Amino acid sequence: MINNIKRIGILGGTFDPCHFGHLKISQIAKIKFKLTKIVWAVTKKNPYKRKSDMKLEDRIKASKILTKKYKYIEVDCFETLIKSNRTYNLINYFKRKFINSELYLIIGADNLIYFHKWKKWRNISQNCNILVFDRYPYKSKALKSIAFKQIDNKKLKFVNFKKVNISSSQLRKI
Repeated sequence: MINNIKRIGILGGTFDPCHFGHLKISQIAKIKFKLTKIVWAVTKKNPYKRKSDMKLEDRIKASKILTKKYKYIEVDCFETLIKSNRTYNLINYFKRKFINSELYLIIGADNLIYFHKWKKWRNISQNCNILVFDRYPYKSKALKSIAFKQIDNKKLKFVNFKKVNISSSQLRKI
């Protein structure tokens, strides 16, 4: 588990399936924001998406295989431990567990568009930094979103990068 870490990134999602895009944004976040560790928090079910086709155990296993040579990435599901699948509970758990650490929630631009509908979204933005990775074609809507306009720009960073043209949704269609 994580010990004495100064900057922790949290990338949550169903990882249905995990792919190179998840890995790429983890690598960029680590370098650009000097993160010591990144946790892939695999969720049983995203409250805003349909049920996953893959079993949780298989998604965790696939994520661990993809990230095995990246020692700074830890893959786990925390929902049983924290008794919730909500991001604000996950952030609060990490905040309590790692008192001297700075937390960074890593999300895609598509998530920022509806971030204001997430349960206790203001609580999330108060308790961690939010790194928003550009995703085509969501940038314009993300930059006009309620959350982007209302969250302090010291807490929210929009990250432009050379995008990986892949998504879990596209992979499921194959």
